[in-house]
Amino acid sequence: LRVGTTGDFNPMSFRDTATNSYAGYDIEAMTQLAADLGVEIEWVVAEWATITAGIAADRYDIFSGASVNVSRARVAAFSVPYTEAGTVPLSLAGNAGRFETWESINQASVRVAVSMGTVFEEQARAHFPDAEIQGVQSPATGFQEVLSGRADVTITSNVEGGTLVSRFPELRILVPGSEMRNRRPFAYVVAQDDQVWLNFVNTWVTLKRTEGFFDGLNRRWLGQS
Repeated sequence: LRVGTTGDFNPMSFRDTATNSYAGYDIEAMTQLAADLGVEIEWVVAEWATITAGIAADRYDIFSGASVNVSRARVAAFSVPYTEAGTVPLSLAGNAGRFETWESINQASVRVAVSMGTVFEEQARAHFPDAEIQGVQSPATGFQEVLSGRADVTITSNVEGGTLVSRFPELRILVPGSEMRNRRPFAYVVAQDDQVWLNFVNTWVTLKRTEGFFDGLNRRWLGQS
């Protein structure tokens, strides 16, 4: 089973420096999928900006998990969702008083850094039309731009945001969970022209959700009760 993954989205897919191997929520799920199929797994390095291109070029059979959006759905197929996330803004702790609301970020003097080709770039341009949107190219990330002082704010999912503030005490999530925006499902990405494979993945996700497999991953990796 060829699985495309970026390895840069902790805790969903990241590199374990101790073993130099992939780890995370989606890595564990894809490993279970391969086990249930009775096949070996091959990890294929992918980038967010070329997820659907990798599927179309037959570089991998499935992408290890992405938020659902219309632009991707035009050229690739999504499985039924397996979990949900929302978007939150992050900044340095010293800026928490300056950016207490989403609206306070939408100012011409505010620099918002986001990774190019991601849903967060789309969202930043929609939520902050008056701000300066800085698209950063991989391997650079939005939060690194904030830490370095080259940007004031970045946005990411609550999933990654929780991990980042644990790793970097100088970062803060600027709004409470109840004010998350762009709540969206996460699903697996496969080719549009292989209905049999899509049907299988959908059935597998449905069974695993019913069995509590994804509930276990939500608790272990996302801290959800």
